[in-house]
Amino acid sequence: MDGAGKTQPDSVDERSLTLLGIDVGGTFTDAVLVAGGRIFRAKLPTTADQSEGVLAAARAVLAKAGIAAADVEGFFHGMTTATNALLERKGALTASVTTSGFRDILEIGRQNRPRLYDLCPQRPEPLVPRELRFTVGERTGPAGVTEPLMASEIDRLAMELRAAAASLAEESLELEAIALCLLFSFADPSHEQELADALASALPGVHVSLSSEVLPQFREYERFSTTAVDAYLTPVVASYLMRLGEGADAAGLPSPAIMQSSGGVLPLEQATASAAPLLLSGPAAGVVGAIFTADRSEVEDLIAFDMGGTSTDVTLVRGGAASITTEREIGGSPVALPMVDVHTIGAGGGSIAWIDSGGALRVGPESAGADPGPACYGRGGEMATVTDANLYLGYLGGRLGVDGPGLRRDLAEVALQRLARLLKITTEEVAAGIRRVANAEMVKALRVISVERGHDPRSFALAAFGGAGPMHAVDLAEELSMTKIVIPDSCGVLSALGMLVGEERRDWVRTVYSGEGLESADLAAAFSELEAGKAAETGGESLWRRADMRYRGQSHELTIDVPDSMDFTELASAFEAAHETAYGYRAEGEPVELVNIRLASTRERKPPRLSREHRAESSASRRPACFADGWVETVVYNREGLWSASEEAGLAGPLIVEDEEATTVVPPGWQVMLDKAGNLVVSNNIAGSS
Repeated sequence: MDGAGKTQPDSVDERSLTLLGIDVGGTFTDAVLVAGGRIFRAKLPTTADQSEGVLAAARAVLAKAGIAAADVEGFFHGMTTATNALLERKGALTASVTTSGFRDILEIGRQNRPRLYDLCPQRPEPLVPRELRFTVGERTGPAGVTEPLMASEIDRLAMELRAAAASLAEESLELEAIALCLLFSFADPSHEQELADALASALPGVHVSLSSEVLPQFREYERFSTTAVDAYLTPVVASYLMRLGEGADAAGLPSPAIMQSSGGVLPLEQATASAAPLLLSGPAAGVVGAIFTADRSEVEDLIAFDMGGTSTDVTLVRGGAASITTEREIGGSPVALPMVDVHTIGAGGGSIAWIDSGGALRVGPESAGADPGPACYGRGGEMATVTDANLYLGYLGGRLGVDGPGLRRDLAEVALQRLARLLKITTEEVAAGIRRVANAEMVKALRVISVERGHDPRSFALAAFGGAGPMHAVDLAEELSMTKIVIPDSCGVLSALGMLVGEERRDWVRTVYSGEGLESADLAAAFSELEAGKAAETGGESLWRRADMRYRGQSHELTIDVPDSMDFTELASAFEAAHETAYGYRAEGEPVELVNIRLASTRERKPPRLSREHRAESSASRRPACFADGWVETVVYNREGLWSASEEAGLAGPLIVEDEEATTVVPPGWQVMLDKAGNLVVSNNIAGSS
């Protein structure tokens, strides 16, 4: 299948297809079109209705390429609709149904403290208000049904929900979704399925998310929370995706395939059925794109650093593969689905600088967004941002990329002066201070995914992308003593490019708690049951088997690849080796338990052919830029013209390289060259690395 879910003839070479990828960020919507080995790009401001911005970006990039919409053979999309709806609490009005006695699990949670010494933490409000939490008399235990679900209970529940919906309608509100989470439904889903059928009849048009389908594994709080997130988001996301699908069809484009948090894509029809797997759609695509472009430069160990207009995402990649986590909390809600292990902070080009109650300069997490945007955009923004600081310091020119907005240094200076007067420092000092504060937050994020997890960042390359990433990359690398930076081709729109190379993927999990051991035949049987019919759902060419394991008494698991032999002893040895790697020791003699089995059905798509064409001849301009030793008249190259200038030998800083969508700053002591794959490689002169 291609990304739109249509079967391609065997004779079609996927590498030569005309493919369109569009990523929606908090500030900009990025489009990449690959046709005939060439890459065409467009970057437009994100619109309130993201589907309008997506179609506008598609029209813009098609016009650049001179290609008709009907010639596009695959359309791939990543979005922030789900993330924004969850963070801003703008999802569907949702009710929950659970087993009697467990009404308030979503509010009780785990009783853990996000801050150890905060005795009165302010927890986010549950996604389901208490008056919309319902219970039903039934009970399933580990050994099976202990209290049957009676027809009278189903009728009572349906009546209560209809009454609640009618009461909401009187207040001009609409019940849009129900999270159905019964105890031990992961072991026996029959009660949930029976209730779902009844509620579909009693409340037509109301979406119902079943925990036995969203996350059929043990730990009721995480399962309930993930199901509530799915119910809360699915009506909003489905509405958006249906509008986008209709708009794409009207424009003559293929039906879009949607990027998931796991780094794989889904056909539109499957994506509209369940929103929780789409939460980190855009950031996951950026990591996929970073791996793809770094591999073309023969770099396998890297830290992906994606700095956009609103946030920064960082991910550690070893051996050409990013780690996948199922332990993630977004907006205060645990979501236990497979996600690329991305660490996100609220620091981007549009992050607003402010002064806290103690008189200290702070940056973010609030962002100026696309409208009005930073002060230098001239659209009414008055608060100084990181972009304003970079413009004032000379790192940015008069326009943000080829198609971006014009930038006014005078307006940036006015915004910076307001802060400078309050802090009683110069405008230059406040601009440099904003940049340093933002860098400090991003270095902290890089340490979280490297040093704090036992990885030495000096043994990794920093892959910097996003509209603002290459501008800050060298400062961050210096802080971490990293000596090599890769700035991918199409770095400003890399998430959109990543969508074109991501595999098709579906994930499933099932709890099969084993106690101390499991016979190989039983393990094989459990996987066979899980696999039955699953690969056919995606046309998957390969199945990836994994297992969650732990020492007896542990409250967390490690996920291990399952050997073809399905031998439990071999699997336990692999777990102990992984435990030693992660925590520095093995618990010799302690029993090892298998808790969950996992299955991923994947179909790898061949990456598009990207030709390296000779572009414009080397040309340069100059402008003043501020570095550690003061203002320097700095040479500015256009990346399109850098091919002949740096192909044989690196160019020494200070210099600036302007791309279509991003700007790379190379300070003194560093050098830059364009490698054979078209990626910029920035290296430390002293270290002699390249």
